[in-house]
Amino acid sequence: MTQHLPYDQRYPLAALGAVEREAARKKPVWDQLARTLLFCLAVIAALTFRDYGISTDEEVQHIYGQKLLLFYASGFQDWSAFQFKDLYLYGGLFDLVVALLVPVSPFEEYETRHLLCAIVGVIGIAGTWRLGRLLGGARAGFLAAVMLALSGAYYGAMFNNTKDVPFAAGMVWTVYFGTRMALQFPKPRTAAVLKFGLALGLALGIRVAAILAGIYLAAAAGLYLVMVMRRAGWRAALADAGTIAVRSLPALPVAYGLMAVFWPWGVFEPLNPFRALFTFSSFQHLQFSLQTLFFGEMVPAVNAPCLYLPVYLLIKLPETVVVGTALAVLSGSHWAWRTLRRGGSWGPAVRHAVTALAAFLPIAMVMATRPTVYNGIRHFLFVAPPLVVLAAVAFDRVWSAAEARGELAGRVVALALAATATVQAWSLGTLHPNQYVYYNQFVGGLKGADGRFELDYWGNSLHEATKELIAFVERENDGKSPPRTYTLTVCGNPLAVRYDLPPWLRLVNGIEPDWRRADFFLAFTQSRRCPSLLDGRPIIEIGVDGVPLSIVKDRRRVEE
Repeated sequence: MTQHLPYDQRYPLAALGAVEREAARKKPVWDQLARTLLFCLAVIAALTFRDYGISTDEEVQHIYGQKLLLFYASGFQDWSAFQFKDLYLYGGLFDLVVALLVPVSPFEEYETRHLLCAIVGVIGIAGTWRLGRLLGGARAGFLAAVMLALSGAYYGAMFNNTKDVPFAAGMVWTVYFGTRMALQFPKPRTAAVLKFGLALGLALGIRVAAILAGIYLAAAAGLYLVMVMRRAGWRAALADAGTIAVRSLPALPVAYGLMAVFWPWGVFEPLNPFRALFTFSSFQHLQFSLQTLFFGEMVPAVNAPCLYLPVYLLIKLPETVVVGTALAVLSGSHWAWRTLRRGGSWGPAVRHAVTALAAFLPIAMVMATRPTVYNGIRHFLFVAPPLVVLAAVAFDRVWSAAEARGELAGRVVALALAATATVQAWSLGTLHPNQYVYYNQFVGGLKGADGRFELDYWGNSLHEATKELIAFVERENDGKSPPRTYTLTVCGNPLAVRYDLPPWLRLVNGIEPDWRRADFFLAFTQSRRCPSLLDGRPIIEIGVDGVPLSIVKDRRRVEE
């Protein structure tokens, strides 16, 4: 009778958590290497966070955080946060924390934002390590952490993309705890459930798209119940469904409570989260037409090609991530074909379901629904960690298969992975502090992407160009400040340079007719019209491999 099946046959997932438990018991060198990597990343972030510029959206986000703080400080009387542009559609977790930290921080307000964002980014890499470790063991976890840390799209965004990096970090931890719950079906432990609710609530406190994590977990539960029904019948599956629902229930009030704290608008009315989802998918609240660069053509963001996101992922993520993900897909497809044809346990499908869905479901949804998209993979940076984890697990299996053939084969794989990591680290080093413009060799690197795909859309290079301009003028005056005041016009985000300007350099953007007569002209190349807006003698170019990201023109002789 089905009720007399041994526990490990009726609930085959009970033994699937053994990989992580065994890794924790032995404390292998891979865990120590992962912890060392995280420590080194934290140190590097602390040493370099001032090198990054102020991104385009940071000013409004900063104001939003201050208004949210005012909402609470006023005893819920000041509602200006919920009439401020479209920011009420976002959770304010990161911005509210920054507003609390700025008065006590030893750094400037935007430096504080960048340092905190970098710390959160490292926490996201830590979550990627833990997820890879859970699915593939300690070595796979280390590989996942390294691969994400060496992904320019993620690492380069860690310092000033204060929307998407915190969300990506929150989502990977949500996926991790969701996977832990799935491994404990039908009786997920209270600790795992509460931690899932905590991670989900924090992610919802940044962006409403975090509700996708509930879909991932529900799908994993559905696969598990199908597996139980095949083994023990529909009555056992029905009983397990009730057990899963009851045991998972405590996650909901935790997640909802945290969302309410950091995204008050989201709970003012029951349907507000869905209104935010609909608005983000169509961007009907925007009163202007956005365009995005795709294969050298400017296409409307509201009608971007179906392959926009897959193509950008293919060329923005490192080659190792792309190849490893392809291996994971092939391996999963082969397993599915063999299981459906010959029968077998669905345990591995349940084990990887949350991560696989986190990696691929958002991509499939974008391709199917065609929402407004722009800036490459920026809004979908949260799919990078699960993709990296799947790639790391695939490479770990290749490594294990090579080791099974002999010590030499295992060393060859190890050397190949180490060599690619070294090359990738060198590539990111040459891009500093503009790592987020990285493109892989599938498109010919940065040179191949120039003019065909979006590069410095945040205007991050404007910060470095401003520093170079200041140094240039001071060199003209024997290292001292000039005896007169110069004027500067910027085609790009003026906030990116305003905080860097010395007293002798005055920004005249928007001041007629001064901006047309400025002594110096600074432009970023993301906008094709910017570099030719004003003439002058080019004196500074910020770029890599001959690809300019920002230029500075000296117009003093022009105006004379």
